[in-house]
Amino acid sequence: MAATAAGPGPASGPGDSPEGPEAEASERRRKAHGMLKLYYGLSEGEAAGRSAGLDPLDPTDLNGAHFDPEVYLDKLRRECPLAQLMDSETDMVRQIRALDSDMQTLVYENYNKFISATDTIRKMKNDFRKMEDEMDRLATNMAVITDFSARISATLQDRHERITKLAGVHALLRKLQFLFELPSRLTKCVELGAYGQAVRYQGRARAVLQQYQHLPSFRAIQDDCQVITARLAQQLRQRFREGGSGAPEQAECVELLLALGEPAEELCEEFLAHARGRLEEELSSLEAELGPSPPAPDVLEFTDRGGSGFVGGLCQVAAAFQELFAAQGPAGAEKLAAFARELGGRYFALVERRLAQEQGGGDNSLLVRALDRFHRRLRAPGALLAAAGLAEAATEIVERVARERLGHHLQSLRAAFLGCLTDVRQALAAPRLAGKEGPSLADLLANVASSILSHIKASLAAVHLFTAKEVSFSNKPYFRGEFCSQGVREGLIVGFIRSMCQTAQSFCDSPGEKGGATPPALLLLLSRLCLDYETATISYILTLTDEQFLVQDQSPVTPVSTLCAEARETARRLLTHYVKVQGLVISQMLRKSVETRDWLSTLEPRNVRAVMKRVVEDTTAIDVQVGLLYEEGVRKAQSSDSSKRTFSVYSSSRQQGRYAPSYTPSAPMDTNLLSNIQKLFSERIDVFSPVEFNKVSVLTGIIKISLKTLLECVRLRTFGRFGLQQVQVDCHFLQLYLWRFVADEELVHLLLDEVVASAALRCPDPVPMEPSVVEVICERG
Repeated sequence: MAATAAGPGPASGPGDSPEGPEAEASERRRKAHGMLKLYYGLSEGEAAGRSAGLDPLDPTDLNGAHFDPEVYLDKLRRECPLAQLMDSETDMVRQIRALDSDMQTLVYENYNKFISATDTIRKMKNDFRKMEDEMDRLATNMAVITDFSARISATLQDRHERITKLAGVHALLRKLQFLFELPSRLTKCVELGAYGQAVRYQGRARAVLQQYQHLPSFRAIQDDCQVITARLAQQLRQRFREGGSGAPEQAECVELLLALGEPAEELCEEFLAHARGRLEEELSSLEAELGPSPPAPDVLEFTDRGGSGFVGGLCQVAAAFQELFAAQGPAGAEKLAAFARELGGRYFALVERRLAQEQGGGDNSLLVRALDRFHRRLRAPGALLAAAGLAEAATEIVERVARERLGHHLQSLRAAFLGCLTDVRQALAAPRLAGKEGPSLADLLANVASSILSHIKASLAAVHLFTAKEVSFSNKPYFRGEFCSQGVREGLIVGFIRSMCQTAQSFCDSPGEKGGATPPALLLLLSRLCLDYETATISYILTLTDEQFLVQDQSPVTPVSTLCAEARETARRLLTHYVKVQGLVISQMLRKSVETRDWLSTLEPRNVRAVMKRVVEDTTAIDVQVGLLYEEGVRKAQSSDSSKRTFSVYSSSRQQGRYAPSYTPSAPMDTNLLSNIQKLFSERIDVFSPVEFNKVSVLTGIIKISLKTLLECVRLRTFGRFGLQQVQVDCHFLQLYLWRFVADEELVHLLLDEVVASAALRCPDPVPMEPSVVEVICERG
């Protein structure tokens, strides 16, 4: 509290500008206040914020300079309730205790530091006293040494001058001796093959011989040295042209020839020519490994051999050329770049040929390792020969291989999908051929979905190797952006999903095409597969792809909603085609049963025709089949007499039979007109209405197609009395069983009523069978 009271007073306000002694006093107060703020852990911003929000003359401000405890307590007693007063007291006691504890800790710490500083100062006094004595002794000794040195220098002054002259004469004599012995030294070095030593000797003596060549003795030495140097240059050229040694030895020969003064332009051409020969041998050996007779080596081994042989040799050639012919400037650099560009192009062609042979494999690990080493090896020549563009060309090869690999995986996924469809066809056909019960469609669907998903995950894992952190080219912009978004997501995953939808839609071709031979169960399975993709699988696959590849490219990608809409449309088309195919199968049975029967001479019906029983059996089988993959669906409320309704000839038909004798010749036309007028007021039935994704809708569509076919076939025939009664019995039998499969039973009633009515219109003697007899026949059948 007392420390806080020492804060800045009114004199330190933002609007004051003190001068002279008042400024000094204000400065001292600010420093003291700053130390207190440092002690209490307050920043300048907090102190300024507190002072800015309160009146500096407020006696109730705990942190103000004019704080009055009595006024503060009186204000608390007047304004605060008892509970708040007790809380304030508790908080204040806690703060006082904390401040006392911090102050005690500070005192103890400073006390220990003061004691330690006192001991340190005491020790320093003793050490400095000893050091002063030692420094005095050292100064005395240095003075004695200086005196002795001066006396020795004075004594040896004359001898030193004579020794210096003699040393100069001795050095001159040694140089002269070296010059006189230079021809023999050069000859001996040439004989022993020490060409580097000979060139160094020649270099040391060249300037002296040039300077004193006007003297006869030096002239003779220079002539002998020139003859020996010419022979040395000839031997070096011969050794260089033979090319039996490696690149370092040939670089040494060129360096020695340049030191002997040989023309750099000619040596540059010869150096590149010899380097070309060695590198072409490496390329020839690589090309021989790709020949038709021997088996191609492992791709990793091939890239290692090419990297250590050709790329390593190219690096040595480039480094030696730049070191030897640096004086050639841009012209020499362009020659070297053209040289590397030509040979590098041939090497890249060989590498691409070998990589093309690897595209058929399924494992990417070996291929990615080979590409990684190929890319790493070309970093050094790429840095040495930036103008040749080797690094860029290597990166393009890697990107091209990655794109081709994506295409290969897309084809593999398509082949896997077609293989799954083939397996499904075989599974559907094998039991039927063996007379056994076939596998469940739900199991087949689960197997197909899991197999396709596992192939997709395997492909993603395989191509993910191209973006691994340890791979040298994974940090390239292509692999961080375009490869992930346009290559993997769009090209591989989205491309496969669309290809799968297109393949599935191809089964919806017209009869006689591919769709005509497609098993209906396969159409049903594919429709459910596409619907499952629309509801969950597409979103899961694309989310998995985005998480694995961290797509960061800004290029537009296909939204999930678009793919889901395509999959749903494919499922709808497949299910619609399934309804048409199954409806066509049942329709063919009904059509043949109507066309192959003589309805005018039919006997009195005693049973339901077998084809009607087959229709009910097939419809039941279809209901079971569809129920394995699709939900039930919604039906309208059924009436209590759905299975008891008996078909008879309609009133129009009975009226026609009752009043036919009194009709004029135009009576049949009038009867047809009345029938047509009655159809205008009946509900229109859309046979090919859209199919919903449920069992009831599918069966409704199939039954509508079947009964519509039956109606059209009946309209093309003429019926006798018993033929009409047989139609009446058949329709009643169908009504007994088919109403339970459709969404609205009235649909079956209307179509069957129209079939019976149409048969009655085409009967010369329309005498219907009693409903009770019809029921007995149908129950017995």
